Amino acid sequence: MAPHLKLPLLLLPLALLLSSAAAQPPPRLTSPTERRALLDLRSSLGISAKNWHKKTNPCLNWTGIECRNGRVTAIKLSGLRRSNQGKKNPRFAVDSLQNFPFLSTLNSSGFLLPGQIPDWLGTKLSNLESLDLSSSSITGPIPLSLGSLSSLTWLNLSNNSITGNMPIALQKLQSLSVLDLSQNSLTGQIPEEISSLRNLTNLDLSSNYLSGAIPLDFVLLSKLKQLNLSRNSLSSSIPSQIANLSEMEQLDLGFNYLSGALPQELGGLRSLKYLDVSRNNLTGLFPGNAASFNVTAAVFFNFSDNRFYGNVSSRFGNALVVDLSSNYFRGQAPNESRFRLSNNCFSSIQKQRKLENCTEFYKGVGIPYDNDDGDSDGQQPMPPTLMEPRRRKSRSRLFYVMIGVFGGIGLIFIFVVTALLVLLRSRRARSSNQQAQSRDVEQPPKFVTDLSSLGESFTFEQLLVATSNFSNENLIKQGHSGCLFRARLEGGELAVVKKVDLQSIRRELFVAELELFGKAAHQRLVPLVGHCLDDENVKFFVYKYMPNGDLSNALYRLTSSEEGLQSLDWITRLKIAIGAAEALSYLHNECTPPLVHRDVQASSILLDDKYEVRLGSFSEACASGANNHQNVVSRLTSGRCGSSSTTCAYDVYCLGKVLLELVTGKLGISTMSDADAQQWLDSNLPFISIYDKEMVHKIVDQSLIVDEDLLEEVWAVAVVAKSCLNPKASRRPSMRHVVKALENPFKVVRDENFSSGRLRRGSSRQSWTAALFGSWHHSSSDSSNMSSQTNKEIIGGLRQTERAGSRGSGTNDHSSSHKRSSSDVFPQPLEMQDVESGN
Repeated sequence: MAPHLKLPLLLLPLALLLSSAAAQPPPRLTSPTERRALLDLRSSLGISAKNWHKKTNPCLNWTGIECRNGRVTAIKLSGLRRSNQGKKNPRFAVDSLQNFPFLSTLNSSGFLLPGQIPDWLGTKLSNLESLDLSSSSITGPIPLSLGSLSSLTWLNLSNNSITGNMPIALQKLQSLSVLDLSQNSLTGQIPEEISSLRNLTNLDLSSNYLSGAIPLDFVLLSKLKQLNLSRNSLSSSIPSQIANLSEMEQLDLGFNYLSGALPQELGGLRSLKYLDVSRNNLTGLFPGNAASFNVTAAVFFNFSDNRFYGNVSSRFGNALVVDLSSNYFRGQAPNESRFRLSNNCFSSIQKQRKLENCTEFYKGVGIPYDNDDGDSDGQQPMPPTLMEPRRRKSRSRLFYVMIGVFGGIGLIFIFVVTALLVLLRSRRARSSNQQAQSRDVEQPPKFVTDLSSLGESFTFEQLLVATSNFSNENLIKQGHSGCLFRARLEGGELAVVKKVDLQSIRRELFVAELELFGKAAHQRLVPLVGHCLDDENVKFFVYKYMPNGDLSNALYRLTSSEEGLQSLDWITRLKIAIGAAEALSYLHNECTPPLVHRDVQASSILLDDKYEVRLGSFSEACASGANNHQNVVSRLTSGRCGSSSTTCAYDVYCLGKVLLELVTGKLGISTMSDADAQQWLDSNLPFISIYDKEMVHKIVDQSLIVDEDLLEEVWAVAVVAKSCLNPKASRRPSMRHVVKALENPFKVVRDENFSSGRLRRGSSRQSWTAALFGSWHHSSSDSSNMSSQTNKEIIGGLRQTERAGSRGSGTNDHSSSHKRSSSDVFPQPLEMQDVESGN
């Protein structure tokens, strides 16, 4: 055979194979019964023709339909659109599913199916391997028939309104690896039979009303990696046998009634990345001085809101966050920013319990309390024989002290009587004048009389039912202006109830928040659902529930993947930054008078189910320059709003710290004390330079996965954050300009004129940053013309920040009456301006 014929002959089989593949018809649905069933399902669920068109091939063109060998194997309703009629009457009408014998996957996550799971589902769909009905508005109990789905590996019924007990029949699902029944209304105890699911890797029963003890037989779930029993009514102690679950990565037992000591054996879980036992009644000396929790894989520990005591070691492996707040730890506090230490008995740090509370607690556990840093965790009460000599010395010292006291009382008595006689006459003369003046002082109103803008009016009895009598299991946190409780309203809607006790909290904090909600309304503010103001001393706010909590808790979140605890991606972080800036821009620019939030930190930035920002914590809000506005808010708050924090520049500074939290992933920057924050800023702000993108690498959160474009966005946000932290309040950008910068981050770092050092008349294009970051000297009324402003560039502010450092959040905010000089319109380089002005 000629050589030139060999190559075509070799390629002939490949050509025949390709032509054969091209000739094969596309997969089609071969069963007429299943096609009719799909059309029936389309009709009963009201699915839009755009997703399921009658005249197209379901196996190729219908969204969410998957076929194999001409039969339907997967139906995914999640994300499908409904017709107008379907939207008006959504229901659990899926009877036609009985005609799909080969169906292995059914997913309706987020697709509303109001009604109960039909009993036949477990018997007719025997080949199901994955069943996801989460967030579908399902009601009623879990049917026993689900226990017949022997091939099921994934069962997710979370975020519905399912009631009743957990059926024991679930023990039959021997192939199950994921069981998620969270965020429902299940009651009763956790059946021990669940422990027979030996292939289970993920068990989530959180946010229900389950009671009783944690089953000891859970130790048999040897493959379990994620166990979440939080937000229930579980009692008894934590079984030490859980430590035998060597594969455990995430363990969440928070928000229960668990008591007793924390088992030291839990430190043996070497794969553990996340441990949360917060909001329980756990007590005892901390296990092994925390040495047993030196787990190298750990990321997050939460021991808060318990009754742990003793000293604390700083050894917690490589954990990013260790929350020890609201316990009774004492001695020297760990000197690491990853620790949350408030509301304890530590020495030398702020926001701790009162001395008498700590003393009384340690007396109750039989340990003397002197907060000596040298005390050991294992210190026990001294034996009576050792305490006796100390008592004798105390008694003799007391004897001599009493002699001195009583000897001086006589002299003091004579002096006091003489002074009282002299003062009595002058006091009588002043009393009449004070009474006359008091009649002229305008008393602040108790609260606004128009309650129409404050949502629904609830009765106290309704709130009692919604919060289960304000039980500890529903307590979210204890804020400085009231306690926040998780509540389920009569219609099933989740809400948050804030209980404000006016006998322990200043009345003006409550009235200020009430007035703010009466006057301000914006989609970026946390929605106020209603109120209860009947009681004279106890008031209630009812807010919309935010599924993703606040930024301080959401920056690192749990996932169902094997990676466990993961940080928020950059796209979401930027979304949160923009939302927070928009909320503050509304308060600063659209409210009359402008309002200053004064409590901008990660915990006040609330996040809904889509991570949209809803700003909260308004009890510290007051009018900008409160002493200059004679209105209800300023009258009520002028006494508590110091001049250093009543300007909008103060909020800008605080937002700058929040932006750095998003960039660096460093939790707690926005809540640090002034000294700690200053130290951190001095160490890290030098890495933010408008001229060098690579420097920002040194402070960017290492958990972020960003490409080159996203890194440029991160860099731009860091630049904006640094401008917000300018030591001169007058050099900080307005919040309206911050919003525009965050919405267009590339222009912040790519605009050629940004780093030019000056603006030029007749430039071919206006400097983006000059329009964006207008001089603080202009009033908010000029902001409508900001697109044509040519003011000082932010680069000058950055240079000044780099020279001076961020020396705190001082707000020497100048009046808007400042006149612009020629250098304001065509600014010289800032170094020259500072020399000329003597700064």
